[in-house]
Amino acid sequence: MVTNSLEAAAVHRTRPAGWVFRTFVSVHVVAIIGQPVFAGVYLTGDFDSLRWHAVGADVVATIGILQLVAAIFVWVRLRQAWPFLATMAVVAAETVQYFAGLDGALWLHIPLGVMTIAALVVQFIAVWRQPLGRREARDARAR
Repeated sequence: MVTNSLEAAAVHRTRPAGWVFRTFVSVHVVAIIGQPVFAGVYLTGDFDSLRWHAVGADVVATIGILQLVAAIFVWVRLRQAWPFLATMAVVAAETVQYFAGLDGALWLHIPLGVMTIAALVVQFIAVWRQPLGRREARDARAR
């Protein structure tokens, strides 16, 4: 019995690669939430906020790339591909949004920004909702 409870505890434990990924997703959410704030302050007439919005875009894009690297480690170490696929979709959307903002295409920049924030919040909920353990361990528990 003790062995089974220890195995069950190990199945439910988030691995270090999972914690690193959770950290990047969390930091990414905090950074991306600031973007509409800077844009909103700019729209009220504080034109210096556009510079903060541009710096924020650089920070968000950098964190997205770091999150992508962490997602690759989750895929390799924990054999879970969904974090990589979800992060790749978010980073692709952020990249399109970044260049749409530079080009002044607000018809694309604003709605894509809303969708990107929503997607990242959903990803945040998903990574904190359940442990990020190795796939075989979860599959063995289901048997």
